[in-house]
Amino acid sequence: MRSGPELRELSAEQFTAELDALTRIYALAMGAPAAELPGRMAIMQRHASYPAFCAVVATLPGTDGPAAPGGSGGQGRGPDGGVHAWGDQRALIGFAYGFHGSSGQWWHDVVRQSLAARHGSEAAYLWLGDSFEFAEVHVRPAHQGQGTGRAMMHTLAAGRPERTAVLSTPDGQTRARRLYYSLGFADLLPGFSFPGTGPPYAIMGAALPLRGGPPPARRASPSRW
Repeated sequence: MRSGPELRELSAEQFTAELDALTRIYALAMGAPAAELPGRMAIMQRHASYPAFCAVVATLPGTDGPAAPGGSGGQGRGPDGGVHAWGDQRALIGFAYGFHGSSGQWWHDVVRQSLAARHGSEAAYLWLGDSFEFAEVHVRPAHQGQGTGRAMMHTLAAGRPERTAVLSTPDGQTRARRLYYSLGFADLLPGFSFPGTGPPYAIMGAALPLRGGPPPARRASPSRW
């Protein structure tokens, strides 16, 4: 039988050291043009400094992961000729990360203001006053639909102390959005446009723990409006 991917958690230091490889996964999963990638890499690097940052990668079974900071091993030359910690970069099939949402973070502030304007300040507080933000969840296209994204999200959310989890995803009935619904996410702001240009997004939220995850610690659940 074919074994599933292996999940490994990364420290913020390991995450930033692997930004080149992770950004390639982002580009493949999102169909992002090359011109967009330096800006995306800068955003991801900034996110690694946010409170309670955590990241996880999915690799093919038996693949060496990144060496511990200051350590050795696992480094090799991939098919693109670059030297990196994964050996053959095709072994890295997905990554996800998130952090505690706080005032002063651009996404948090924009969404909280919009949520308060549409549903009231109490709803904005219930969803974003104590939230874990899933910032990115990406899987190589050839490996999508096999449970990797679900496994990574459960790994990140397991044992989180926050009351809720929030995220944004392109608006539409995509595979990713169906996954989020199955984990207990609901639409908070469908058809939402961030400042500037770009396609509409859906802002989604779920009470923690995620559906189908580890047994819950006692938490107050956000009310629905």
